[in-house]
Amino acid sequence: MTSDHPVRIALVGGGAFGAKHAAALQRIDGVDITAVASDSLENARRFAEKQDLGDLAVGGLDDVLGRDDVDGVVLATPTPVHAEQAIACLDAGKHVAVEIPMADSLADAEAVVAAQERSGLVAMVGHTRRYNPSHQWVRRRIAAGELSIQQMDVQTFFFRRENKNALGEPRSWTDHLLWHHAAHTVDLFAYQTDSPVVQANAIQGPTHPELGIAMDMSVQLRAENGAICTLSLSFNNDGPFGTFFRYIGDTGTCVARYDDLVTGEDEEIDVSDVDVSMDGIELQDRDFVACIRSGEQPRASVAKVMPCYRTLAALEQQLDAQSPS
Repeated sequence: MTSDHPVRIALVGGGAFGAKHAAALQRIDGVDITAVASDSLENARRFAEKQDLGDLAVGGLDDVLGRDDVDGVVLATPTPVHAEQAIACLDAGKHVAVEIPMADSLADAEAVVAAQERSGLVAMVGHTRRYNPSHQWVRRRIAAGELSIQQMDVQTFFFRRENKNALGEPRSWTDHLLWHHAAHTVDLFAYQTDSPVVQANAIQGPTHPELGIAMDMSVQLRAENGAICTLSLSFNNDGPFGTFFRYIGDTGTCVARYDDLVTGEDEEIDVSDVDVSMDGIELQDRDFVACIRSGEQPRASVAKVMPCYRTLAALEQQLDAQSPS
């Protein structure tokens, strides 16, 4: 694709993360959003209007895949359909960026990777921590030999005792601490240490009687190079919300929360010049668009993040073995 040809993107998913991608894509030069889909045509129209996208609403993913004016698809849809929809995009000849997680089982993740290999198209997953300027700053210090991670101490805390999304709206599917929220840290740990995870342990708390999921979980990881990671996750925590990453290195400590970074003494670290934007979602969408143009695979390609899903599957086996029969 030539640089003067716009990259035509369809956005599927009218929820909180669909809105983040809509805003991000509209800030990228050379991108045309040509279709918007949600779980119904009515919701797609409502979403398109709210995002100032005009009359771009279509009925669903099938309508998107049959269009000639779509080069790539961004999927911000419910986790249970990620793998199926990503494969459908690739089989239809469309590049695809699917929100994290790629799948909620190892078999489905492997099927997505196989579909990418068959198609030769660009396929990536929204492992946004690879793109956040705060984490990029840490990675550059590591690459320069200025820091070696000894431990990552991570807290992922939300308050989700009801089945609602990030906007507080009812959800038709149930989120998961392991396959969604732990995926961010499991992937980032191996990525930042440049060392595969060789040991992984997990325990979980009681299962919620209505949601049917564990609301609290603890994960321990060890990389081949000796670095360790301790991850605590909760849907029971009543604020503050989000994920806090404490990098403990041989030459210093820093704490990252989304796009903010401070030292171990809570002194601000300026990361404003790390990349062209402070928005991790925008940066991953920029990578997607650039790779559609170049034919290369993104920083968070389905193949590159696959080790994360193997680790998640191993942790799931441990947790299943701990559950009462």
